[in-house]
Amino acid sequence: MTQHMNSAGLPIGFPVPDWQPRPYPPRTAMEGRLCRVVPIDVDAHAGDLFDAFARDGDGRNWTYMPSGPFADRDGFRAWLAETCTGDDPLFYTVTDRALGHAVGMASYLRIDPGPGVIEVGFIHFSPLIQRSAISTECMYMMMARVFDELGYRRYEWKCDALNAPSRRAAKRLGFSFEGLFRQATIYKGRNRDTAWFSILDTEWPAIRAGFEAWLAPDNFDPDGRQKAPLNHFVPEGREIVREV
Repeated sequence: MTQHMNSAGLPIGFPVPDWQPRPYPPRTAMEGRLCRVVPIDVDAHAGDLFDAFARDGDGRNWTYMPSGPFADRDGFRAWLAETCTGDDPLFYTVTDRALGHAVGMASYLRIDPGPGVIEVGFIHFSPLIQRSAISTECMYMMMARVFDELGYRRYEWKCDALNAPSRRAAKRLGFSFEGLFRQATIYKGRNRDTAWFSILDTEWPAIRAGFEAWLAPDNFDPDGRQKAPLNHFVPEGREIVREV
């Protein structure tokens, strides 16, 4: 990459001419072949989500979440109403088209339209769709909205550094690891070191093409099993080491 210098001979960042702040994500559905990703509706989705998450019998999938698990429907519904109906985080529900009901959730958060930076987080897929084409399609559609529809420059993924499944998922989806923020926060009364990952707008076209090739119907057999894995089409995210 070309190094840019100012009039004092000091290195500076590359120019971003005519940049304008980006819009906030809309409260509209994202429509896929396998699933719909729709803004959360407590009345419509609370029951389905509670039932789907209850399939995780020991509550292990709530381990690295800032809340949960929930012992009963009323507590879960109250948490949804209090926590998941604002503008940032902006929560969506994942609906399985074949089953016809909600099976997971995810959100946009730390939305910063000025420089065009947005994070995906609170990704909680029930056992019904973990390690499935539906979960991958959901992540693809959320990325496509950020880059193609809204024109953001940077898409972030952060997780507890001890959350090995989340770190693996980020790399599988094409996010590059940028480093570890030590003692970044406290949740559930314990420390969290945070692992940071990202995808940039310049990286998105190749990642998008890979997702589209993997999600194509001809990559799946009649029983819905993949013929070629995602990493055949989308290279795993890199570890970013940059010397200044």
